[in-house]
Amino acid sequence: MSFVEYGDTIKDGDTAIVFLGHESMFPVKVQHGTVTQTKYGVIRHSTDLIGKKYGSKVTCSKGGWVFILHPTPELWTMNLPHRTQILYSTDISIITMMLELKPGSIVCESGTGSGSLSHALIRTVAPTGHLYTVEFHQQRAEKAREEFREHGVEHLVTVTNQDVCKNGFGVSNIADAVFLDIPSPWEAIGHAKSALKTEGGRICSFSPCIEQVQRTCLAMEEYGFTEINTLEILLRVYNVRTISLQIPDLGKAAEGDSSMGFDSSNPSRQGSPCTNLQQGTVQFKSGVPLREMVGHTGYLTFATKS
Repeated sequence: MSFVEYGDTIKDGDTAIVFLGHESMFPVKVQHGTVTQTKYGVIRHSTDLIGKKYGSKVTCSKGGWVFILHPTPELWTMNLPHRTQILYSTDISIITMMLELKPGSIVCESGTGSGSLSHALIRTVAPTGHLYTVEFHQQRAEKAREEFREHGVEHLVTVTNQDVCKNGFGVSNIADAVFLDIPSPWEAIGHAKSALKTEGGRICSFSPCIEQVQRTCLAMEEYGFTEINTLEILLRVYNVRTISLQIPDLGKAAEGDSSMGFDSSNPSRQGSPCTNLQQGTVQFKSGVPLREMVGHTGYLTFATKS
């Protein structure tokens, strides 16, 4: 199993996603002789998972069932253990596009954090590219290194435990892109420029506060970066539901007007699933924004090495 290569069958040692519903799923490490508890009952790895095809419908001990999915960076982002705040697919998608990443690209990243963006970057640059990721916190760096090994992508990533603002990325003039997600990105702009290829490399800095963005932009200008621009990606989710509205009373003149479409004597209108003339209401589908949703996550500042 690998996050960048698809496998048909579930094997001992794989990381799989147990899918109970769109709002309920979790990762599990498949191990011979192990069981996993769900609200639908027990899943026995030896008999229910190992050897089965990914995407299979598995019946639990209580009679309920779940699907076992092959892991992807998108599913991992939704289910990973949070060691830090993470980037989600909304920001990740624009980052990979604006940094112009493709198979074979060399990318430098700091900090690694929980590895949400890292997995997406690795999938994008595979099979011939490489990710150099730097994490200041030693335990987080070790945990990220362990996860990359378990997920079969350790040959595509190098994890370094050091302070990027003081020691840089450990590479020079080879990176096609650099990504910064640290408290003071302006202190790492010089090291980012050194890591980027001689000309045309791209840089992205993620910051939650506009004051951080201002200082970072000034540092980018100081080090000769061009095409500096900042984006804020906002996601608005709509809930599609059926609503009922009363038919307005437009008077006697309107009652005889067949053009209004509410003539109960018209056989073609009777039995319509969208109307309930006896109760004076009409039903239709409507898209309504959620009352509460994730708003601001952070600012993405992009620039090009001149």
